[in-house]
Amino acid sequence: MKRLTLTLLCFVSSLLSAQGLNSKKELIVYSSTSINKKSVHQSVQQETDRIFDKLVKIRREFHENPELAGHEKQTQEKIKQYLLDLGLEVKTDIYGYSVVGILKGDQKGKKIAWRSDMDALPNDYPDPETFKSKIKGIQHGCGHDIHMAVGLGIAEVLSKNKKSLKGTVYFIFQPEEETFKGAKEMLDKGLLSIINPDEIYGLHVTAIPVGQIMVKPNEMFAYQKRIRVQLKNGLSEEETKGLTKKISDFLSRIQPGTKPWELQSIVDPKIGLTNPDTIFKDYLFTDGKFTTYSKNNESFLETYLYETNSSNLDKIIPGVQKIIEDSGYKDKLLSVSFIQGNPTVINEEKLTTSAKKILQNLYGKNTVAADYGQVPFFNDDFSYFQQKIPGVYFFLGGSNFKKGVIAMNHSLDFQVDEESIRTGVKNFSSLLIERLNRN
Repeated sequence: MKRLTLTLLCFVSSLLSAQGLNSKKELIVYSSTSINKKSVHQSVQQETDRIFDKLVKIRREFHENPELAGHEKQTQEKIKQYLLDLGLEVKTDIYGYSVVGILKGDQKGKKIAWRSDMDALPNDYPDPETFKSKIKGIQHGCGHDIHMAVGLGIAEVLSKNKKSLKGTVYFIFQPEEETFKGAKEMLDKGLLSIINPDEIYGLHVTAIPVGQIMVKPNEMFAYQKRIRVQLKNGLSEEETKGLTKKISDFLSRIQPGTKPWELQSIVDPKIGLTNPDTIFKDYLFTDGKFTTYSKNNESFLETYLYETNSSNLDKIIPGVQKIIEDSGYKDKLLSVSFIQGNPTVINEEKLTTSAKKILQNLYGKNTVAADYGQVPFFNDDFSYFQQKIPGVYFFLGGSNFKKGVIAMNHSLDFQVDEESIRTGVKNFSSLLIERLNRN
């Protein structure tokens, strides 16, 4: 994920009620007609509550001992031992410091994967937690420590409910997400020759309210591209400034008076992701500035752009070329190209609809919030798994506005309400059970 530095506005308690949060801990089963079905999900909740303090402890151990992408050695060992203690088959020889735990239910059935990422960030931002990183310059400032705790919790809850499982669950603990490398490398090194899931699920903790889950079909994030204009030397500073302004204006499509680059607004009920009229849909904008430099008698202009509509991507390079030519620089233009552009997370529509319905039926309609937009700046290499396996990626709420806890990833004072671990383990353990037990 790209690093951002900003502080979310702390919304008052009215925001919490506007989000329709369900703070009750008791199980709510709306559509279950089977006593056995109720029983297994009651067991999920009881087991989640039983291990919650242990999961908080291990999360804090991860937080205090973060490891960068490609260096997750101690993290791997801790995860491996935890899964072995649960009785799972464990593989650590696929790629780097990855771990794959295999849990086979007592009955045959489909195969489902759950993915958790492992690596930390290279930064020294202020950390409001008492259990700060012990490693200078490295932090879990994106929430992967939470993700690992949730993944281990799901593995433990499901291992205690093996008799209710019709099939197999693969727990993929993936290194090197921050470098957008780990998922692709695991696939390239033969992950799917070892496991063969029919479906895959994962999550990312973020700034929405704790207790809430958010998901939508198709794209969860905007498409991020880095565009480069290559010119012959000869433009003055003033000409360069004028040209980049024209290109930026061309690469701008937003609702009048809105600022979709202000991520603090994603939780605003009036313009945020949960509003059908959100400002975070149908937009195109750049980072707001170009990186300019010269090399070998050539000039380079580069910037990141964020586009929500994939069908518009092919129009961008020809459009920028025309802007340059119409500005009188046709003879100086050498090339316009995308030099970076990772795939984006795209949720399979039927699976997403099914998952949302399952969670709402089990734990209340307010458990899963509507999502009408696409988040700029961020992305996740979970998208590589989705290219091979139908999958769903969720946002998990980590903010507690009343307590001043703001879970805006990659930002100053990033903090997560650890109740998000309970929310994640309970809901997604139940989801995997339901998905396994459906034909």
